[in-house]
Amino acid sequence: MATGSGEDIPFLGYVLDEQVGFLLRKAYQRHMTIFARSTIGGLTPTQFSTLFRLFAEPGPISQNALGRLVAMDAATTKGVISRLENQGLLTTQKDPNDKRRYLLQSTERGRALIRDAIPVVKGITEATLAPLSKSERETFLRLLAKLC
Repeated sequence: MATGSGEDIPFLGYVLDEQVGFLLRKAYQRHMTIFARSTIGGLTPTQFSTLFRLFAEPGPISQNALGRLVAMDAATTKGVISRLENQGLLTTQKDPNDKRRYLLQSTERGRALIRDAIPVVKGITEATLAPLSKSERETFLRLLAKLC
């Protein structure tokens, strides 16, 4: 059974545990584990973000605009919207000014779910960032936003 090249890894100048993608994935996995232990109406993080964006909008928003707001491609956006609509958390309607577009809006049930979920998601964020001091949290979030 092969076990590897046997090369002296430190001399290659690459340490996996110091790579941004690897560290972001590990942090994401940690966050997802914490999120999975919480109950937010059975929503995934992506569904929660999508519904929250709709909740925050003063009126209907197009499917394309929503996708941009939550950083999702069109196919993913359509799937998330379909699942949320099937749960009665949002409505879709044809844009009266452009029949090719759909306008989306959260339902009262969706808005109630978001209102109830806010303390829970705040707790998820708190738990995810728990190893960091207040100052480190602020710096981390500022730098992470800068990368986005």
